[in-house]
Amino acid sequence: MTNEEAYKATAIKTWKTVTARLEKLLSSLSDDDLQLEVAPGRNRVYYVLGHLAAHHDRLLPMLNIGDRLHSDLDDVFITNPDRTFPEDEYSGAELRKMLTEVNSAVLAGVEAMPPADLLKRHADVSDEDFAKDTLRSRLAVFESRTAHVMFHAGQIRLVVRP
Repeated sequence: MTNEEAYKATAIKTWKTVTARLEKLLSSLSDDDLQLEVAPGRNRVYYVLGHLAAHHDRLLPMLNIGDRLHSDLDDVFITNPDRTFPEDEYSGAELRKMLTEVNSAVLAGVEAMPPADLLKRHADVSDEDFAKDTLRSRLAVFESRTAHVMFHAGQIRLVVRP
């Protein structure tokens, strides 16, 4: 196995483990549980769920593996803070489905990618900036999003004990 193949296999295995655990945790929660705050006065689990779906959706073009599936999530879950809008735009079931869908699309795209392509620049960095810092790669973004999932899953676990 080459170094590139090992990097890819490790990143994919970690993504699968982390996203599967998150999806299992979220599927065990009721819609009432989604309304709980991760800390007093902070984001609700509902918002964290949508936030992850929106960020993972952004991975598709960033990693050059496809077009976004749910760009409509950005306004509600990235651009604006939780509770900006008077009513929740999506049901818990819709958000869970969107997250699972984008997680699967990201996984399929990364699995289909030649290992060396993971070490190429991601779409949000210029050629010039990548030449200055080659660690701004697709692999780095994929791994940082995996860590992002772990952070938010930890927040959810502190609030809800399924």
